[in-house]
Amino acid sequence: MKKLKDILYKVALVEVEGSTDVAIMSVQFDSRKVSEGTLFIAIKGLQTDGHKYIAQTVEKGAIAVLCEEMPEKRLDGITYVRVKDSSAALAIIAANFYDHPSAKLKLIGITGTNGKTTTATLLFNLFRGLGHKVGLLSTVRNMINDQQFSAAYTTPDSLELNRLLNEIVEADCTHCFMEVSSHSIVQNRIAEITFAGGVFTNITHDHLDFHKTFDNYIKAKKKFFDELPSAAFALVNRDDSHGMVMLQNTKAKKKTFALKNSADFKCKVIENTLQGLVLNIDGRELWTKLIGAFNAYNLLGIYATAVLLGEEKEEVLKVLSALNPVEGRFQYAKSPNGTIGIVDYAHTPDALENVLSTLTEVRTPNEKIITVVGCGGDRDKTKRPIMASIACGKSDKVILTSDNPRSEEPAEIIHEMEKGVDVLSKRKTISIVDRREAIKAACQMAQKGDIILLAGKGHEKYQEIKGVKHPFDDMEILFETLNLFQS
Repeated sequence: MKKLKDILYKVALVEVEGSTDVAIMSVQFDSRKVSEGTLFIAIKGLQTDGHKYIAQTVEKGAIAVLCEEMPEKRLDGITYVRVKDSSAALAIIAANFYDHPSAKLKLIGITGTNGKTTTATLLFNLFRGLGHKVGLLSTVRNMINDQQFSAAYTTPDSLELNRLLNEIVEADCTHCFMEVSSHSIVQNRIAEITFAGGVFTNITHDHLDFHKTFDNYIKAKKKFFDELPSAAFALVNRDDSHGMVMLQNTKAKKKTFALKNSADFKCKVIENTLQGLVLNIDGRELWTKLIGAFNAYNLLGIYATAVLLGEEKEEVLKVLSALNPVEGRFQYAKSPNGTIGIVDYAHTPDALENVLSTLTEVRTPNEKIITVVGCGGDRDKTKRPIMASIACGKSDKVILTSDNPRSEEPAEIIHEMEKGVDVLSKRKTISIVDRREAIKAACQMAQKGDIILLAGKGHEKYQEIKGVKHPFDDMEILFETLNLFQS
């Protein structure tokens, strides 16, 4: 419980009607969650306008309302607060309500197009291995030490984020690693969050349905680093062409990592096989279970982050070498007859190219690559033909199929992907709308030792069609199908 006047601290108020000396039991911006003693924050969202539900929330017990437009009908005993930006106010109020939990942790934010989940999850696992109490906020799952919670978004809304961080603090955690999406930066979800460090993995073609232009997408990522405090560190991938852009206006300590360019933290790939990577990091050699040059970047960024947080280099490398791959990120399985199946979340052109380039490097001349790939509905349409083109250029056979079609027609999404298939590639490309049937077809095509890549869905355990999430697990279907054809 907090007094309204206390949780309005630092909020830019335009108008207040009623007392701010009232007790607030909870803060909500979802009208369905309002109960007695709630401060309801009316936000103009992408789907609906919270201002429409002000009267309804008061009936349910809201004691105070924060809004951008005062309702025409205002009741005695209810406090009405008008601000210019409800979304920005929510971030401040959420931090005040939970006593700024982020400031009580060594909180590291990881941003970039690809590698966020792997980096955040492996940092969590690394620091657990080093003996720390740790929190994780990621696309796949949220963790407080060994306790797991499902994750609905890459980065939670500011209210949920502060609630989770408060739970992490109450569990006596010293560190927390979280993914920071470009959407969350623009939508004020991480405003008022205190970071001890920020990590930039890379930036490539993605989310243009939301940001409209690639320049806007870059600016969103850069904003995260611009707002880091001077006590924090900003660690960026110098081999990415936009890496140094992230450091231009930051007050944080500037640090870099790279495989190709000069940097504060360096790494060299000595061996890259389907059994793992042999790396030389800062002059020290180690073997790791992860595969591919893109994972060499992830591991180097993880190592650099741990060192910047004060961990001993030798201990970091020791634990790093024992870490397992993250679920749905180049997840590897081998059938008894030698067919190799790989499930990966690659849903951007760059990610797909990285995975296929890795497979090209590690396969033998006799092993064919069969790629099953789709594109999500209600998302950036411009990448659809590009994804198909990359799949065709680096695979022996390609099956274009559904991902999460959402509200769109799957066949139409596939048709747009087909525009990226050149004349020569048409002979090795087929389209199968049903993803389960596409996976089965790939398994039927595969000969001994061939590699089947299921790209796009990774860790997801569902397929979203017309607003309904149906149970669907690429790895589970892959196992079932391969076993079926081996029997």
